[in-house]
Amino acid sequence: MKMKFIVQNLGVSIFFKVFLIIAIISQTFGSKTDYYRSNKALFIFGDSFLDAGNNNYINTTTFDQANFLPYGETYFNFPTGRFSDGRLISDFIAEYVNIPLVPPFLQPDNNKYYNGVNFASGGAGALVETFQGSVIPFKTQAINFKKVTTWLRHKLGSSDSKTLLSNAVYMFSIGSNDYLSPFLTNSDVLKHYSHTEYVAMVIGNFTSTIKEIHKRGAKKFVILNLPPLGCLPGTRIIQSQGKGSCLEELSSLASIHNQALYEVLLELQKQLRGFKFSLYDFNSDLSHMINHPLKYGFKEGKSACCGSGPFRGEYSCGGKRGEKHFELCDKPNESVFWDSYHLTESAYKQLAAQMWSPTGNSHTIGSYTIRDFFQAM
Repeated sequence: MKMKFIVQNLGVSIFFKVFLIIAIISQTFGSKTDYYRSNKALFIFGDSFLDAGNNNYINTTTFDQANFLPYGETYFNFPTGRFSDGRLISDFIAEYVNIPLVPPFLQPDNNKYYNGVNFASGGAGALVETFQGSVIPFKTQAINFKKVTTWLRHKLGSSDSKTLLSNAVYMFSIGSNDYLSPFLTNSDVLKHYSHTEYVAMVIGNFTSTIKEIHKRGAKKFVILNLPPLGCLPGTRIIQSQGKGSCLEELSSLASIHNQALYEVLLELQKQLRGFKFSLYDFNSDLSHMINHPLKYGFKEGKSACCGSGPFRGEYSCGGKRGEKHFELCDKPNESVFWDSYHLTESAYKQLAAQMWSPTGNSHTIGSYTIRDFFQAM
């Protein structure tokens, strides 16, 4: 009887060990699947408003790079390639959803994409011709996204990668350079098209690329519309009168673009299965910030912190863009603009907060906010 009892207990012991092993294996694989299904991911496309450093790794000029001081001096204490003194809107959004700052696609040690990746390139436009040869065009960014989807499918399998991609949020800032470049390069391209025709070309290229990204599994699109392009420090100084008023032709192009953008997003929502969008009114919020800086805790709304000349609008910040001399304000957090075309971390932080949870004059156009998209995961 005693021997039989021992054997029985031994059998029970083995049974529970096997059960425990199976449970652990099941839990491990189950949790892995659940993790990828619920994991928050942010994929970022666009221009210098969102570039986290991709242009550090391409053959370009310092006009399209920000990998030198004083860029990055405030938060990172070194230049990261971000066109600011610190973080960008996308960085603050990543912090809101508790994921690591989304790294550049071209960063050499960036080989995991479970939380997303940043494809943006300073100077990029929807048109391939915009600063061609010096930047990563929007169309090429979509091709790079395709490479990432292939990687995810290989690592996770078809089902889990599809779930991750459909749950992810896709952020875009694109178009500004398509309108800035003719003014900054003295191109006569706008003489050959009406404003409406030129905007139609930009929107057409934007739309075709968005469709490609959607085809790869994207569903939740967050788009920043264009800022008041004629009211940047670098464009105020283009006016021949030298009064520093906004360059109205450029701001008018941005307004026409923004209206067309909204209309095309409504059409895409009808055409593309599962397509949802949140259109952040970057233009209105930044305009209000420029014109009423004190309401946002700034002392300066029109002049840049870093640069030279009137409004510090000359693109000389860092002294590596032809002009070695530049001025730098003592407290970037008191200025809306960091350099001729880009904002300070303090401005980006406030805009990100309004984008996440619109209040007051701020608003998001459409049925969703970026917060809605992440909270639905």
